[in-house]
Amino acid sequence: MNRRPTPPPPAGTHRNLLTDRPELYELRFPDPESTAARWAEAMLRAHGAGPEVLDLGCGTGRDAGWLHRVAGRTVTGLDSSPEMIAHARARHPGPAYHIGDMRDFTLPGRFDAVLCLDSALLHCHTNEDLDALFGRIRRHLRPGGLLVAEMRNGAFFLGRTELLDAPRLDSITHEGITLTSRTVLWIDHAAQLLRRTRSWAGDDGAPPVEQHSAWRLLFPQELRHLLAHHGFTVLALHDRPGPRTDPPWTDDVGAAGTGDTPCTPGTPDSADGDRLHLVARLEPPARKGS
Repeated sequence: MNRRPTPPPPAGTHRNLLTDRPELYELRFPDPESTAARWAEAMLRAHGAGPEVLDLGCGTGRDAGWLHRVAGRTVTGLDSSPEMIAHARARHPGPAYHIGDMRDFTLPGRFDAVLCLDSALLHCHTNEDLDALFGRIRRHLRPGGLLVAEMRNGAFFLGRTELLDAPRLDSITHEGITLTSRTVLWIDHAAQLLRRTRSWAGDDGAPPVEQHSAWRLLFPQELRHLLAHHGFTVLALHDRPGPRTDPPWTDDVGAAGTGDTPCTPGTPDSADGDRLHLVARLEPPARKGS
């Protein structure tokens, strides 16, 4: 007999099925080769980052755990979801995990690098949110420290509609129950947000769950301007390859923008694809009188 999975929170309190139940997130978005963590480590190595890393929006802790366990880094993870942090501590131990808002957090010490993977940065919807985020990152980085980020590319949606034209259907099976999602994306032009409605229905007869999410759409030149305003120099900004591109990044591709193996089919300055990959360095403060 099928065992019914843990029910979702009551209507009105539910935020996101995959956030509230991290085991479903890892099932829906598997990364058996640890591609995201290996890509991040390749960027950190290529640009000479020190060992102490802060993973903002660390989610399930899958990437933070790999960087600690395999790459030997001292990792701190921060996420706003208590469920994600509980899962990370249980399933991907090693890093120090904290619950917090990336726009307003204070952690002890400073770090050699900050990671913002899987569009975590784009959960900052307003200009004020982004300024707050970059201010927190700047405060927690050592001078010369790196920001490594991977996110959706706002420029992709200039004249491109293939991700918007039709709903997307996906299914996962967990504890004998098949859950099917129907995802619809659309652009909120005034707010410069990519909005998503996703409904989940199980084959066990449970009521469907509908969720609403959004991501800020940043354009490459806009991102460069924001980073420069907060004291960063962009070292690499390109669309592909990366951990979530097709084809995905592999170890033999090298680190784009570092003089290693060129990116194919993109180039180190290409921004046509639906993902952006960023490496930026925090410049030391200017000396007085210089």
